Parts: sequence; C-alpha cells; structure tokens
Amino acid sequence: MTPPLTWTFEPSVIVGVAALSLAYGTGWRRARQPGQPHPPGYGRLTLFVISMLSILVALISPVDTWSTDLLFVHMIQHLLLLDIMPITLVLSLTKGILRPVTRRVTVIEQRIGVLGYPVFALLAYIGFMLVWHIPAMYDLALRQPLIHVLEHACFATAGVMYWWHLLSPIKARNHLGGLGPVSYMVITKLTVGGLGIALAFAPYSFYPYYQHHIHYFGLSAVVDQNIAGLVMTLEQSIVMGIGVGYFFVRALNESERDLKRRERYDATPV
Repeated sequence: MTPPLTWTFEPSVIVGVAALSLAYGTGWRRARQPGQPHPPGYGRLTLFVISMLSILVALISPVDTWSTDLLFVHMIQHLLLLDIMPITLVLSLTKGILRPVTRRVTVIEQRIGVLGYPVFALLAYIGFMLVWHIPAMYDLALRQPLIHVLEHACFATAGVMYWWHLLSPIKARNHLGGLGPVSYMVITKLTVGGLGIALAFAPYSFYPYYQHHIHYFGLSAVVDQNIAGLVMTLEQSIVMGIGVGYFFVRALNESERDLKRRERYDATPV
C-alpha cells in the first residue's frame, strides 16, 4: 500500500517563497547592472532557485503529507530545512546582492551579542536536532499542527544561522578562521551522527505515533525508523564530509600563504 500523492499548497509558504524570490531577484538584477563590481552569475541564481524549491518540496509537496505517515520521509523534510535550503540560500548570496543591507546585517550581528557567535549557532543546530527527536516532542509535533510549524521554524532558523557562519559572503567580527570551521563541523557530525546511528540500529521503535499509525510500503515502525536513521547518517556524512574536506584544505592554503608572507617580510632588507 502506498500513500496518496497529495499537495498541500499552504498559502503562507507560497507567499513567503514568492516574497523571498522577489527580494532576491531585485538584488540579483541590481548587482548585475553595468559598473557593479563582481556581478553575480546564473550559478548564484540557480542556487537560490534550489533553496526555494527545497522549501516547497519540504512544506507543500507530498513530502509534507507523507511525513505524517513515514518517519524516513519526515527525516528528509527536516534535512531539507536544516541543511539543503540554508546551504544553497547562503551560497546564492554575494556582497553585491546584499549591499543595500550589508551594514544592517553587520550592526545586527554586533548588537545581538552572544546570539551572533558561531558557538550559539552550533548549539542551536545540535540542540534543536536532539530536542525535537525526543519521542515526546516528536510525537507532539506530529499531533499538533502549530507545534509542527514551530519545529520547522526551529530547523530552518538554526540551519541558516549555522551555515551563515561557514558560507557567508560577509566576514563578520565573529568570522570562523583557520581550523575553526573544521572543528565546528566535526563537533556537529559526531553529535548529530550519533543520533542517526542510534535511530539506524535501534531494535525497537522510539515513537509511539508511528507505532500505531498506518504502515505504508509494508514498512514496520522499526524498519521505517532504521531507514530514517540511515538517511540522516548518510546525508550528514556527505554534507559534513565535503565541508570538512573543503575547509581543511582552505586552512592549509591560508597557512601556507601566511608563511610565505612572513618569509617575504623577514627577507626584506631593513
């Protein structure tokens, strides 16, 4: 038995995506006007489109309706909001696109204090993943629509904050440098990866909601949960693995450039 292909077409989601698209399109066109430095290309625009599609797939497509029946689909929904959407959204931005609000962003980061530090984003990312996967919280979100919306908002917000510190085109005062991004991501992988492994190899179902719900595709609640854990573990391994590799190589290159700069300085006659 398979679940029906139902689209929700939630108006608030569609209006939100439309508003973001209008704002981005305006900034993208302005940054490409003659005389503007480093105009964004179509690659940036494509990344933004992917980020918006991630929102639509997660919140109005059959992924949203299937998530109430299949835990592994619910996991896909979470990862779209926590990783795929934020990564592509932040990567779609450039200084040129953000130029009208760059100073405001910097001022906000300075005024919010500890909330603007990478450690807060790290704790929010890990914390929301752990808290919302507590069985009581998970089941509450599935049974109460408003709580489910709150859960989605938590994941999307934490995701944007987390990936902003790694991929932002604006170097803030709290910018992660050197091997900071590597440590940042390794801590995340070890913590969230542990949750994925626990779900993937658990011999029994953690979530009463799915235990007493219809079982599509012939999946028992335990097998459904195991698949969800594997999805989380695989996605985290790919995303965090690529990220750690990239930032490690970047740190080595920065270290090498600094060393050559010091050597040139030392070799300069006094």
